[in-house]
This record gives sequence, structure tokens and C-alpha cells, in this order.
Amino acid sequence: MKYKPNSLQITEEVKRAADGAFVDLPSGFTHYKIEGEAGEWCVLTHGYSTPLYIYDRVAEALVAAGYRVLRYDLLGRGLSERVKGDYVPSLFADQLYELVSAVIPGERFYLFGTSMGGIVTTTFVAAHPELVKKLVLYAPAGMVFKVPAYMKLFSLKGVGEALVLPFGPKILTKGCAGELYHCAPEVVQSYRDRFAYYVQFKGMMRCVLSSLRHTILNFEENRKGYEGTARSGIPVLVVWGTIDKTMPYYQAATMQTVLPNMRLVTFEGAGHVFLYDEPERTMQATLPFLQE
Repeated sequence: MKYKPNSLQITEEVKRAADGAFVDLPSGFTHYKIEGEAGEWCVLTHGYSTPLYIYDRVAEALVAAGYRVLRYDLLGRGLSERVKGDYVPSLFADQLYELVSAVIPGERFYLFGTSMGGIVTTTFVAAHPELVKKLVLYAPAGMVFKVPAYMKLFSLKGVGEALVLPFGPKILTKGCAGELYHCAPEVVQSYRDRFAYYVQFKGMMRCVLSSLRHTILNFEENRKGYEGTARSGIPVLVVWGTIDKTMPYYQAATMQTVLPNMRLVTFEGAGHVFLYDEPERTMQATLPFLQE
């Protein structure tokens, strides 16, 4: 099936046909999904561009282990609202706080973040530590790293707009499954097709470009979230793959100086999307940490 980037609006008809539910929040309407009938809550926050389906296999395993799962699309991704303004860490943290307050009010939960979701969740924990039992981070963003030339180029005003808005859909769709090293070809194609579906909705490229400039590369602000998480004393598990091309593994050493209470688990030979690529290994590291 062919998809046309930046061609659709998130209409009421689209919402009715979608899997999951929607809630109107002060920060913007949010698409979310709840799974599991009983048990402690796990809240799953995705990263820079791939929406909530990146957690399909983790969510399935958590439900099988007796947990309830809440996952959602960050603003500007999936089927959540493309709000105006800068996409800064506090915007995403506010969305998360508003979501849990509306959907699971009064609950404490295990919080998960992958890639840019690491910035979102640590910013959230720094502001609302009383809500989080433990934090799980998969290949998290947030530390100072060697910024690739293309990111530097995209971060330039005018240049980024000229390149990302027209060419970003093709680049992101091709690259979204680039670190799925252990999935069958048909699974990789399905993963990429699902991404292509969401790229059809207008505004995503503007949102991811703003997120690059104001969240991914906002190192000073990101550090505050990690330092606040360290002060909270909340147990933190960090899982990272040694051949991660998106958020290189060497950042783990820096993160340990900022977040000294974190427990690091290293996955030899794993890329950036091991949570989808290698769900069994991911849960072998995760479940014991939750159950301690």
C-alpha cells in the first residue's frame, strides 16, 4: 500500500477508527492505549519519531507478567496533536503528567522511556518523583554526544526547514527500522509500513525538527532532568546496546556520572531498537528489576 506523506489530518473519523483511545489534555489531545486487566501500572514513553507501537512486544510481555500498561503517542507523533510552539522537554513532561492524572489518577507506576523518552521521563521524574516507583530507560537520549553533521545541519534555522520538511518523511521512514538486526524481513517491512502510515498526518516533520533543536540537542536542560532524577533516589535501570548507531553506547559512561544510582545493563551486539528487536533479552533484564 502506498502512503502519501503530509497529506492527512487527524480527524474525528481517524480517531474513531484508531486502536486505543483519545483524551483532551491542556497540552494537546493525546492518543493512548491501555492493556492488562489487573496489576501494577507501567507507563511507556516512546522516543523521537516512532510512536507507541515501538513498545508492542514489551507491552505484551508486561501484561503476560501481570502488569497493566499505559502507552501513548507523544505530541507531534502518531495520532497525538501537532501543537504549535517549541517542543521542549517540559512540554512532553507536562503531557505525561496530564495524561496519568486524567487516565490513572492517584496511581503510582513504573515508568519507561526509550531514546528521547529518556529525556521526557527524567524531566517528569524530577518534577513528580512521588508518582514513580522505578524508572526503566532503554538507550536513552539526553547526554552530550558527538552530534552528527546532519543533525548540526538540520538544527540551523531555515536550512532545517528546507531539508527536513520535504525530505524528512522518506529519510525517517527508511531509517526507522535500520537497527532491527534480529527480526525477519517481513517484520521489518511491517514495522516500516506502520511508520509510513503515521507520516501521512500533517505536521509531524515540523514537530520532529523542533524536537531535535529544543529537546535532543538541549543538553543543559536535559542534564537538569537527570540530576533531578538522581536526587529523587528512585531506582533506575538503564539498558544499552553496544552497536547503537542512534544514541551511541559511550554515552552510558557520562550518564553514570550524572545518574550515579543507575544500574547499567549492557547488551552486546544490540542496536537502538532492541526493545522491539530482542524482546526476550529486554524483558530478562527488565522484569527482575521491577520485581525486586
